[in-house]
Amino acid sequence: MAGFRRIDRILKGKSTLEGAGVKLKRAFGPHEVPLLDPFLLLDDFHSNNPDDYLAGFPWHPHRGIETVTYVLEGMVEHGDSMGNRGVIRSGDVQWMTAGNGIIHQEMPKGSEGGLMWGFQLWVNLPASHKMDDPTYRGITRGEIPEVEVNPGVRVKVICGELKGNRGPVQGLTVDCEYLDVMLEPNAQLEHSTKKGHGAFAYVIGGRGYFDQQRSNPIDAEQVVVFSGGEKVKISTGDNSLRCLMISGKPVGEPVAWLGPIVMNTQEELRTAFSELDRGTFLRNPKAARNPPELHPTYYKR
Repeated sequence: MAGFRRIDRILKGKSTLEGAGVKLKRAFGPHEVPLLDPFLLLDDFHSNNPDDYLAGFPWHPHRGIETVTYVLEGMVEHGDSMGNRGVIRSGDVQWMTAGNGIIHQEMPKGSEGGLMWGFQLWVNLPASHKMDDPTYRGITRGEIPEVEVNPGVRVKVICGELKGNRGPVQGLTVDCEYLDVMLEPNAQLEHSTKKGHGAFAYVIGGRGYFDQQRSNPIDAEQVVVFSGGEKVKISTGDNSLRCLMISGKPVGEPVAWLGPIVMNTQEELRTAFSELDRGTFLRNPKAARNPPELHPTYYKR
């Protein structure tokens, strides 16, 4: 019988400035590598003040990773060097594989009342796939199944499978699961993750427990990093809880990271930035003929 995962540590989100001046909470990032392998970064952008987010994330490059954008409230206009254009609306997901290189932008617009709330997760790619061609998946909220697991527990399955319901994001390079979990007061969920996969939960609202002993209540903007076992137990007391439950197969390779580029060696990083300087970064011939103009200094921070 599969044992329960233990709480390895708890991380607290930190305020930071990203893009062209977006105020957000970084749940985890470069300082936590390789703790959450295959995951590199999770940002939480949540504000009802347009001044905090309208500057957005203008044209910038990525290579060697996947970026996953999940919008709860508001909307994000996006475009990329492959010709994709559109809007990520409330409840939608954009799962983008940067692979050998892409230039894109994401510009938050907020809701009619000014609220903007969303998340971006970075997933590392193994060396054997870092130079694959870029791919893009745009998922609307209507494509994401919402499963009532038991009384007081509902789960949106973005990636993975729960009670026979498969999430719409499939065929990924790195085997991942991405769930949006909602518990009412005095409810509980026992969920099996794959053996050997890294797993964490990020609390986005309310308060709950993430161990069998209910030893330590976890509040919003905290990350629970799990170790051991396969099952995760989540429960609530007098408060409701909402969290992102995410797991994936570790890549287990060296990480060389500078700004929006994540490779395996410093030499590969130097090559990527040299190509950006020379205008040879994009491998797709059509994209390379008319690349978007990078935002000044943004890509080399």
